[in-house]
Amino acid sequence: MKSSKQIKKALISVFYKDGLAPVVQHLNELGVEIYSTGGTQKFIEEQGVAVKAVEDLTGYPSILGGRVKTLHPKVFGGILARGNNEQDKQELDQFEIPAFDLIIVDLYPFEETVSSGADHQSIIEKIDIGGISLIRAAAKNFRDTLIVSSRDQYSGLVDLLSSQKGETSIDQREGYAKDAFNMSSHYDSAIYNWFAGDKPDALKQSYTNGKTLRYGENPHQAGTFFGNLDEMLEQLHGKELSYNNLLDIDAAVNLISEFNTCTFAILKHNNACGLAMRDTLKGAYLDALAGDPVSAFGGVLVTNQTIDTETAQEIDQLFYEVLIAPDFAPEAMELLTKKKNRILLKMKHKNLQNKQVRTILNGVLVQDRDAKTETVEDLKTVTKKAATDQEISDMLFASIVVKHTKSNAIVLAKNNQLLASGTGQTSRVDALRQAIHKAKSFDFELEGAVMASDAFFPFPDCVEIAKEAGVTAVIQPGGSIRDEDSVNYCDANNMAMVVTGTRHFKH
Repeated sequence: MKSSKQIKKALISVFYKDGLAPVVQHLNELGVEIYSTGGTQKFIEEQGVAVKAVEDLTGYPSILGGRVKTLHPKVFGGILARGNNEQDKQELDQFEIPAFDLIIVDLYPFEETVSSGADHQSIIEKIDIGGISLIRAAAKNFRDTLIVSSRDQYSGLVDLLSSQKGETSIDQREGYAKDAFNMSSHYDSAIYNWFAGDKPDALKQSYTNGKTLRYGENPHQAGTFFGNLDEMLEQLHGKELSYNNLLDIDAAVNLISEFNTCTFAILKHNNACGLAMRDTLKGAYLDALAGDPVSAFGGVLVTNQTIDTETAQEIDQLFYEVLIAPDFAPEAMELLTKKKNRILLKMKHKNLQNKQVRTILNGVLVQDRDAKTETVEDLKTVTKKAATDQEISDMLFASIVVKHTKSNAIVLAKNNQLLASGTGQTSRVDALRQAIHKAKSFDFELEGAVMASDAFFPFPDCVEIAKEAGVTAVIQPGGSIRDEDSVNYCDANNMAMVVTGTRHFKH
């Protein structure tokens, strides 16, 4: 079977016309016979190019408000006919069906319509039927038909038509077919997920534009990122993002999204090792750095404020992997880009996904993102002593940090500054001892500090250890059958405790 084919007949029916004119002109110059419908037909005619109406081919006009235009044997027969099948050829001749060599079709903008907040019926009308059918048919018959399923492919098609004079190879047609099925499966997944809403009975995920990373978590592992990172972040400077960079960036963006006032955080291995809220960005950075200047080396930095020159001068003294901010002052940008490998990212939108997916065993786990952030109204005082205003502020601050820290987790904070945290320990006591040891190693005074725990205390041992270190107030979910043991100890030792009723495990 001949693997190359000359394009002689084309069917064009698209929603988006931008970029189509050069394609039409090249087809016309090659003498290709063009068929089209509705608005696309009018567009082609406006280019001064001859075009045949599909309704003249089928003998039927566009009906049902445009819902049915191309769904006809004379269209699909011309797409699906096999060039090496004599019976197919005879039937094309018998029923006067043109054999199409090129199909250019895109799909109604379903996802864009959903995102726009359109009403239910408008969304339904953007479920493409004819287009998706044409795409699938042409992709199935790639041995004879070239399918162009997106306006993003127009420039490539122009190059192909120009360099190969309208001839296509089997490998090229198969490549376009693969892209077409990628397009159609993504489209159907989006429609299903819209219908399913918050109660899907199947997992349908589709990410396009996979980017091969240098490697995965370790150099001997392959890694790929699927998604459109450009929607959330713009890389302004630095080397290519790695697998581990992306994990840390995800943790950083999730953490900083919890804060509205001037905040700076430093993360290492997805956990905050320094974090502070201050009136100035420079102050926030310096106090975040003081939390653990050792771990900050090679870390990921993130803030919710524009990086000013004064802060940039301080940051420039640290070796770090990534710096994320809503913007950078010109002078700060000039200073921070002097070292070529530093990655500078500008945050556009914190468009965080509502569902989290993790592969396990021979399947996946899906859960809602932990979107709960404690407020003053969530705090229930369970001790005789009530917390002071400053302790309440510190406890709410610490509860955010502990929520984003690997379990078992304990966070110590004071004056809206992270003093230390215990992360990923097999017992809560170990996490607390780790935090205390770390705080003391950096000469922090724990007298008057608060303690946050990601889960309840089954025994009073943690509050006992915290009291000895100087902690005066505790925030925890509560819910242990032995809550009273910890509460009673706090009452006997002039400590305040509040419970939130919400656990924040992070495994």
